[in-house]
Amino acid sequence: DKFNATSYDAMAMVIITLQAFAGMGINTFIVSVLCIAWVKKKSFNSNEKILLFLGCSRFWYLCITWVYSFLLIIYPWCFYVHPIPQLFAAIQVFLNSSNLWTSACLCVFYCIKIANFRHIFFIYLKVKIDRIVPWLLLGSVLVSLVISILVYRSTDEVRNLNSTTPGNFWKLSVRMDEHFFPVFFISGFSFATAFMAVIFSALLLLFSLWRHKCKMQTNSVKNLSMDAHIKAMKSILSFFFIYSINFTCFVLTLIYATKNENPVMFLILVFQYAFPAVHSLILIFSNPKLEKTLLRTLPCVKCKVCMRQ
Repeated sequence: DKFNATSYDAMAMVIITLQAFAGMGINTFIVSVLCIAWVKKKSFNSNEKILLFLGCSRFWYLCITWVYSFLLIIYPWCFYVHPIPQLFAAIQVFLNSSNLWTSACLCVFYCIKIANFRHIFFIYLKVKIDRIVPWLLLGSVLVSLVISILVYRSTDEVRNLNSTTPGNFWKLSVRMDEHFFPVFFISGFSFATAFMAVIFSALLLLFSLWRHKCKMQTNSVKNLSMDAHIKAMKSILSFFFIYSINFTCFVLTLIYATKNENPVMFLILVFQYAFPAVHSLILIFSNPKLEKTLLRTLPCVKCKVCMRQ
């Protein structure tokens, strides 16, 4: 088996490598800062738990995605070996699902912690949220595990079907769709639920922040709290925008999943792989601790470069 990469493969590999290593570096920074703070303080709040879990899942998702793309282009014969393609598919789906569900949990957490509503159920959640967070993370892992197991089984059945019935391609494609339909339905329902949680949390939080901002303006109060509220609203809108793009790309992925080397599919994957890096950057600049650490780190990097020159 010879190496036979086309210009399309080379371009795809370059773009995926840039996105993957940029995202891995950003999430490594988040995890490192949180772990150092954990060692110093000997404690971990709920926000840091979610960010740590999110950073780890995104790092490994991008790492596995890059390894998968590298092997697919450089050593495609590996994917004829059982169970390499099934394992890659299941692991990628597990990490991507964990990424999306943890992002939704983070948005719900911010809504409950920051928003100010007088409903008794909302007050109850605000009091109990620190105890609920570990269960939310466990639930995201279990949901992702169920979906990944279904993906593994469906991929295994389709590969067996492909090897045993190579004759009638129309019947083969129909039977492949039948095998993948339960996976598409369950994963689509799961991600749609996470997306709805993000929508409601973002809208409630924006409404609460906007109402509080209007009250401060009415009382002629202009202080750091006003700036903090405006910054929080911008962060929420940015997250909501990129999460909406990511969910749209996921729906399109289900539509174009059976089409190989499709330019539309490649463009969709580019947007999907950019989501972990872009959202992690938003999280860094919306978190004072992470932002200060990053701004302290960047001048040091510049000084080292200048000294070497």
